[in-house]
Amino acid sequence: MELKSASLDVTTKRTACVVIGVHEGRRLTESGKRADAAFDKLLSKVLRRGDMSGKAGESISVHAPPGIAIEQLVLVGMGPARKAPARDFRRASTAAAAALANIKANDASVYLLEADVDGRDLLWKTRTLSQAIHDKRYRYSGTKKPAAEKPGVAKGVSKVVMNAASKPDARVIDNGIVQANALAAGMTLARELGNLPGNICTPIYLASQARKLGKKYRSVSVKVLGEPEMKRLGMNTLLAVSAGSEQPARMVVAEYNGGSAKQRPVVLVGKGVTFDSGGISIKPAGTMDEMKFDMCGAASVLGTMVAVAEMALPINLVCIVPTTENLPSGSATKPGDVITSMSGKTVEILNTDAEGRLILCDALTYAERFNPDVIVDVATLTGACVIALGHVPTGLFSNDDELSDALLSAGEYTGDRAWRLPVWDEYGDQLKSNFADLANVGGRGGGAITAAYFLAQFAKEQRWAHLDIAGTAWHSGANKGSTGRPVPLLTEFVLHHKSRKQA
Repeated sequence: MELKSASLDVTTKRTACVVIGVHEGRRLTESGKRADAAFDKLLSKVLRRGDMSGKAGESISVHAPPGIAIEQLVLVGMGPARKAPARDFRRASTAAAAALANIKANDASVYLLEADVDGRDLLWKTRTLSQAIHDKRYRYSGTKKPAAEKPGVAKGVSKVVMNAASKPDARVIDNGIVQANALAAGMTLARELGNLPGNICTPIYLASQARKLGKKYRSVSVKVLGEPEMKRLGMNTLLAVSAGSEQPARMVVAEYNGGSAKQRPVVLVGKGVTFDSGGISIKPAGTMDEMKFDMCGAASVLGTMVAVAEMALPINLVCIVPTTENLPSGSATKPGDVITSMSGKTVEILNTDAEGRLILCDALTYAERFNPDVIVDVATLTGACVIALGHVPTGLFSNDDELSDALLSAGEYTGDRAWRLPVWDEYGDQLKSNFADLANVGGRGGGAITAAYFLAQFAKEQRWAHLDIAGTAWHSGANKGSTGRPVPLLTEFVLHHKSRKQA
């Protein structure tokens, strides 16, 4: 997909498709009014038919009559003409992107950036629209031919030009496109890895894809720890999860060095369970196929690494991915087993399906060797988070208010929203064990919170946050597939993070 800016005269520009906004009350934008006058009131006639009102997210496509320099018109509802809410522009962008992805046209000129969005500038509008276009263009291709490659199926536009009212605006738009393209590259990697089946995307495969990033970007170095190395380091809780699988576990460590040597890194830790059967505490069979998505935390931190490298940000970033399968067998860890973690804390395994926290706790301990400025772990950790928050926001837990606020703000800016939940000490009573320092589950009540509290015990000396993406990492049903979240949130957070210097 090619995105660019240009000064476009809607009345003379020769293009296959033109996208124009319509505000509530069937009011055309300024570009729409000029086009309407030049096209013999074509747009007014369409609107008088009542096919759309201008409500955000509506869209209709109209074939242009003979004598007009364009082939097709797409009208998109923009919401209020003044100070439209950010969510309305997102809806309009999504509607426009969906139309462009499903029409028989090679190129399109888009006149939506002139919208007045409350509290948002041209850079935000460009990024939002560009991201929507990339998102709707994505087609999974790992194990099937995309529908757009089949005969008779519209491939959608391959080039989009966004109208720039001036040269300064063009520079802002171009910058927004660069950022959106980088973000799209990261999200595409995250989605593709998440969508691959577990027989392909194994721990070894995931590690190989990380190594490819090290070859592609000079600023990225990658090393992979095998099970013997992890055993020497004392990563026994991680290895307890892999014990039942014939696939060996791996620990991926990817470092991006864009800042000074004195700058403390941001460390992202992503859960990489490439298939989760629940182990001995086996899951119900229904929808178990979706447990291939249990590595979306890993996919999202690697996707963030790509976005950061593409933008060449002046920051140091470390991505740590503990990756394994969780399967039952004669060698699998059993409920009641007690394991000593890398930190030295012992853990009683009451439920082998609470495995994500077991691989993450060793990764959090390992992360301390980088003297991090902050640590953010990302995991499809608990069904309890889905019960609490549904599929709209990611669950956020943190021991640091400043870090939490920065993550929340990044989510609001990008639309990849999060909601903070507590990690109060009172929840620790649920994780008490008669036989170990901690139990790995604390009962049904507050399950997402007790899982986060468990992780917090391994990051007490760090500025730490945990993102539970169990409700946001993928869609079920007819639209089943990885969403690429929270790559937008994480990338925006890293983009604006100011790391402290090494002590």
